[in-house]
Amino acid sequence: MNTAHTGEIGTGTLSRLTAAVYRYLVLGLFLAVAGLPTLLLWSLLSPEPANTAFFVGALLPVAPALSAALYAQRAWSAEPDLSPARPLFRGLRMNLRDTLSWWIPVLACTAVLAVNIVFADQVTGGASLRPVCVVLLGALAVWSGHLLVVTSFFSFRFRDVLRVAAAEFFLSWKSSLGILSLLVVATAVVILGSEALLLLAGWAFAALLWPVARPVAADVTERFTSHD
Repeated sequence: MNTAHTGEIGTGTLSRLTAAVYRYLVLGLFLAVAGLPTLLLWSLLSPEPANTAFFVGALLPVAPALSAALYAQRAWSAEPDLSPARPLFRGLRMNLRDTLSWWIPVLACTAVLAVNIVFADQVTGGASLRPVCVVLLGALAVWSGHLLVVTSFFSFRFRDVLRVAAAEFFLSWKSSLGILSLLVVATAVVILGSEALLLLAGWAFAALLWPVARPVAADVTERFTSHD
């Protein structure tokens, strides 16, 4: 099968490069459409502290879209053909429920931490708690990255998903640093540029996330799956 697919896109360097560009163009369009509701909601919300929880809630489509992007990139590396949209939608359909099962609680916790950070100065002793909330928020974000990898490539029970992702937080510490670095870059793009710029660069973010996720997936396969 792989030979047939390779023949479909050609064996030359130019053919492979053209196919790769096409795949990531499709990925960019997919992520832009998936992220459009978030961008629209953010543009409608006024930048006030009272809207912090709504800004966080608007991120609901992000994790399912990134899960589909990871699933598709693994499929492309295994069977590089000229139908890149098929694995994207297959990954979205297969992983949507499992991804939302942890993403919604994560967003709820993120909203609580973000509100605590924003309103820390209005509570006695709140300023001293702000750094703690920032650290917890960063740890939650990195753990979410591992949860994303686990639910994108494996079918574990919900509590096992949480445990495996927590273990990988430490076991795959290099990937944890990679996830944190990507989050810092994404935040900087929004602060120094705009949310629209991050949306347009979504394909690049997903492309950088794939090599970070690959060692995690390999380690999970080695440690937590049957080798019968």
